[in-house]
Amino acid sequence: MRTSRIRTAALATVTAALALGLTACGGADGDSKAAGGDKAAGTSQSRSAPNGDAKGGAEQAKSGGDAKTGERSTTASGGSDEVANKATTAAQQCRGDEMMVTAVHQLADQQGDHLLITASNEGDKPCWVTSYPSVKLGDDDAVLPLSKKDDTGGDKRITLQPGSTAYSAVNLFDYGSKNQTAQSFAIALRGADGQDGPFYSVDSKGEKPQFSWNEADVLNWSTEKPYDF
Repeated sequence: MRTSRIRTAALATVTAALALGLTACGGADGDSKAAGGDKAAGTSQSRSAPNGDAKGGAEQAKSGGDAKTGERSTTASGGSDEVANKATTAAQQCRGDEMMVTAVHQLADQQGDHLLITASNEGDKPCWVTSYPSVKLGDDDAVLPLSKKDDTGGDKRITLQPGSTAYSAVNLFDYGSKNQTAQSFAIALRGADGQDGPFYSVDSKGEKPQFSWNEADVLNWSTEKPYDF
């Protein structure tokens, strides 16, 4: 019976101690719960940010976690140009075998005679073009220079989503004698380092697909048609 009383007294002491402990810590427990709620909210926000970035495009989904963090902070502090730069950084350079390139001879034998070059991304991923295309007319092995009328700062990358299009043009200057004539040309995409990729042959189309020139030059890539009369 003595043993039973000791156990009963011990249980009473423990119960009282627990009651006092709960009373003393009541306020702290409330603060702890509030802090825990804030912490949970913060965790939720940090997860939603990368999910938002992942919706921006397939190219971002393949980037690493650290890269996404840096891109996200850049986008948050900038405008649409920085968003475009982020997408461009994630995309790969366009390859000739993924591009559909066409050329139309426009304003033949008139002032403004030129070849309109259209390049479409036929791949299933975004890619970029930069600067101006390398073009060799006919059998001439010389690469045409950039037009003096165009912006020399054309090294900006243009990201093409699948199915999107970029434009360039070859300006033709025919002085009427000692000129060259052709109906096709070779084209290559330039890399960020200015080096040419593989050349591909393109046939000229239009009412007069054959063209002549004494001199010629090329315009930078653009998302808008040049000479869109």
